[in-house]
Amino acid sequence: MQNVAIYFAAAMAEIAGCFAFWAWFRLDKPIYWLLPGMALLALFAWLLTLSPADQAGRAYAVYGGIYIASSLVWLWLVEGQRPDSWDLTGAAICLTGAAIILWGPRGG
Repeated sequence: MQNVAIYFAAAMAEIAGCFAFWAWFRLDKPIYWLLPGMALLALFAWLLTLSPADQAGRAYAVYGGIYIASSLVWLWLVEGQRPDSWDLTGAAICLTGAAIILWGPRGG
């Protein structure tokens, strides 16, 4: 479960970092919002290096599924929009794929 926590933390850092840019550009927030945004994006990149995957591509593939689900958590908790059944179905499919990639047996 520590692996999932690393991916989830990376997703939250990336989403928050990107949201800082979104807020500056689309919501007319002050430019200094970019400073924590850049720091959060750097934190995201570092956290993703803690992935247990042997290859970067596999780490990114697993991360993609968790990122999608995390984005819906952000949508609900930060933006106040509750995900609908289509959102949840899509996230479940993506998490299933991420789990297969992360925990699937690897042949030599």
